[in-house]
Amino acid sequence: VQLQASGGGLVQPGGSLRLSCAASGFTLGYYSVGWFRQLPGKEREGVSCISVRDGSTYYADRVKGRFTISRDNTENTVYLQMNSLKPEDTAVYSCATMEYDSACQALEPAVYSWGQGTLVTVSS
Repeated sequence: VQLQASGGGLVQPGGSLRLSCAASGFTLGYYSVGWFRQLPGKEREGVSCISVRDGSTYYADRVKGRFTISRDNTENTVYLQMNSLKPEDTAVYSCATMEYDSACQALEPAVYSWGQGTLVTVSS
């Protein structure tokens, strides 16, 4: 049973990246899935979540209008499309299966399991 985030890298301000959260050993489509980010010495921040209940999507105010979360159950993967990236988006991004749908809506880290993170660096 494993979650793996990928797709991070170095991008210039204003650029785009698409992160993937792939599951192996279980069906990701049975869970709400959230994306979180963190820098060393800073608190983890909820970025986005997609609900298993009705497919609703939730975003932190800082990324609303720039990031889009989606899922492809045939690929057992959840994606985070990040556009118009800013230096303050720099962080390690991790995905997680959420324990409660309410935690998904609130972007709180009540999770069943974490995936290994991927580093996003936005810099010129």
